[in-house]
Amino acid sequence: MKRFCLFALLALPAQAETKMTATQFGAFSEGYTVFFNRHGAPYGAEQYLKNKQVIWSFLDGTCQRGIWFGERDEICFLYDDQPDALCWYFFDDGQRKSARIVGDDPADDLVVSGQSKSPLSCPGPDVGVSYRP
Repeated sequence: MKRFCLFALLALPAQAETKMTATQFGAFSEGYTVFFNRHGAPYGAEQYLKNKQVIWSFLDGTCQRGIWFGERDEICFLYDDQPDALCWYFFDDGQRKSARIVGDDPADDLVVSGQSKSPLSCPGPDVGVSYRP
């Protein structure tokens, strides 16, 4: 009986990863701060502003401004002081949302752990500089 149950579970279809389009990503993200985990631990957060403006933080108080744009089926980010864009696939399987750097192992995906309307806190290292829109 145990063997039958195991085979029955293995026969169930896996949740399909569906790549978000740029339009879907914009609808999901704009106006929110999205929190990400990697390997089950907090990794960072990104605040998505109007006009595809973003603010990224590893949640250490330091923030980096940038923009995002759609490129084919990828969502790419270009941050201040970085010469090249970093492109990701964003997935929605109906139960969770995740992000994968193009070419990376799925085991290293960032998983959305929360979403908030509150802005990121960016007090340092440039104390006194506000990153609030």
